[in-house]
Amino acid sequence: MSLNYIRIFYEGCLRPPTVIGQFHTLFFGSVRMFFLGVLGFAVYGNEALHFSCDPDRRELNLFCYNQFRPITPQVFWALQLVTVLVPGAVFHLYAACKNIDQEEILERPIYTVFYIISVLLRIILEIIAFWLQSHLFGFQVHPLYVCDASSLEKAFNVTKCMVPEHFEKTIFLSAMYTFTIITILLCIAEIFEILCRRLGYLNNQ
Repeated sequence: MSLNYIRIFYEGCLRPPTVIGQFHTLFFGSVRMFFLGVLGFAVYGNEALHFSCDPDRRELNLFCYNQFRPITPQVFWALQLVTVLVPGAVFHLYAACKNIDQEEILERPIYTVFYIISVLLRIILEIIAFWLQSHLFGFQVHPLYVCDASSLEKAFNVTKCMVPEHFEKTIFLSAMYTFTIITILLCIAEIFEILCRRLGYLNNQ
């Protein structure tokens, strides 16, 4: 029985009951994670080492970098991906415990409602992540960052810091915003597909 639970959970995560959901899994799992895992760490991996201020002193560079990046982008986006996966994983775990096949989800109203709720939660989490990203990183990475270093050393109230590879980071930042928008649109489209298929199922009855 436990192996059956694992099978249902595995199939639910990889093959959701909707066509758009399956495409979302492919897009989310293959493209977005590959983009973040490979290119994200290539672009942001050595940022702290190449972040330099005037004067170029290690403690000043670290202080201003922590001010510039309260959280590193790759960590933020990794947390975003994991968080967005949670509602779907919880639903499919529930389906596995109830021994629900994927075909039954759109046939029984209560399961359909629970699945729609999980999709709505994904949308909400993506919107929150979009808002947080805009406040943490903005929409463009500028080549110079003005750091308030008065609390570190009175001699340098304001210092300018060079941001390495700012153009590449701007492109990558725009790509992550685009991925978030695409996944939100896919989730909305999935809800419409569920409602259409549910209406079609009721009409056939």
